[in-house]
Amino acid sequence: QVQLVESGGGLVQPGGSHRLSCAAVGIIFESAIMGWYRQAPGKQRELVASIPNGGNTIYAESVKGRFTISRDDLRHRVYLQMNSLTSEDTAVYYCYANGVTDRLPRRSGDYWGQGTQVTVSS
Repeated sequence: QVQLVESGGGLVQPGGSHRLSCAAVGIIFESAIMGWYRQAPGKQRELVASIPNGGNTIYAESVKGRFTISRDDLRHRVYLQMNSLTSEDTAVYYCYANGVTDRLPRRSGDYWGQGTQVTVSS
């Protein structure tokens, strides 16, 4: 069973920085594409950033230059460093993985964490 557990959500002041972390269990992490999505109230879930193993990272236009995604293949974690936060970044942030389970029978698919709330407000 794949589990993605996010941590680090909270209240942040405009202009501030914050880091989200996601721990992945049950997936062959080294070959998985990892990412972060977010969903603001009344809006659709959108891709924030993704990072394959050894490939190019992808960022939403709205976060380019402010957010940085990184991964630790040894610890099976993915991070999202968020800088220069604005109220537009307020959303529930979801950890995402596309990969193969690490136990038999192997299953490939998309997996989601439960989400962590980030609120940018003074």
